[in-house]
Amino acid sequence: MSDLKRTEILFLYDVQNANPNGDPSDENKPRIDEETGHNIVTDVRLKRTVRDYLFNYEGYNQDAVKDIFVRQTFVDNDPAKGLNDGKNRGKQYKGDLNLVLDACIDIRLFGGVIPLDKDSITFTGPVQFKMGRSLHKVEMMYIKGTGAFAGKPGAKQQTFREEYILPYSFIAFYGIINENAARQTKLTQHDIGMLKKGLWHGTKQLITRSKMEHNPRMLLMLEHKHSNYFIGELDKHIRLSTEKKDEELRGMQDFKLDLSPLKKILDAMGEDKPEIYLQKDPNLELLGW
Repeated sequence: MSDLKRTEILFLYDVQNANPNGDPSDENKPRIDEETGHNIVTDVRLKRTVRDYLFNYEGYNQDAVKDIFVRQTFVDNDPAKGLNDGKNRGKQYKGDLNLVLDACIDIRLFGGVIPLDKDSITFTGPVQFKMGRSLHKVEMMYIKGTGAFAGKPGAKQQTFREEYILPYSFIAFYGIINENAARQTKLTQHDIGMLKKGLWHGTKQLITRSKMEHNPRMLLMLEHKHSNYFIGELDKHIRLSTEKKDEELRGMQDFKLDLSPLKKILDAMGEDKPEIYLQKDPNLELLGW
């Protein structure tokens, strides 16, 4: 039985000259709330960051031993034969749900749909994030360039490359670890430790061309003493303190992070104040903490 307690997560990272999360239905532009001008990043993108890190760097790539269930796999390990679908991934575990839960840390963390022979079963993930949002308005920049490639020996062709980036975005994700759902997926304290590493180091390892300049800045986790209790919306109890216009921000040197509204809430809790885990970039300056 899981001994986890209700835990709230606040994860902050920033992006420079990159696209944090493109919208495929809109020319892969960065997602922006048209009403507020704030950058939006889906929880799916964040979960993929964690999955990719655990698969590539922490050994969760050993089928039926330590595994990631939601990932690309190939038929007979041959890319030419195409991708396996979820049904085939389910067959790998012969429809045994305990085998899936024992091996697949992403199902234990985030839940998922496990295909069976004639049906499927859905696990609600103990770890859930709402969509991430920048703590400031952003501006979108359109970039157009040229590239060259050789189609055959002696031939040379020019091609145009177009993309949209954000000069800067400081993004906050709020999440909860539900101790009740954790019992269903067999989530462990070790899994939570891997989640921490996946959020922090996984973000640093986003070094593809479109994801360069992603950097983790702060990870705050509040482990509550009472079941089913949570403060809620931690991201709405923090703010940036700056003399610059939002769209002029280009890095942490341009602002300080004000945590005083959240600190006031925590101090008022007295003996019920949760256990606090804080990891932050040494260059991020905090106010009111």
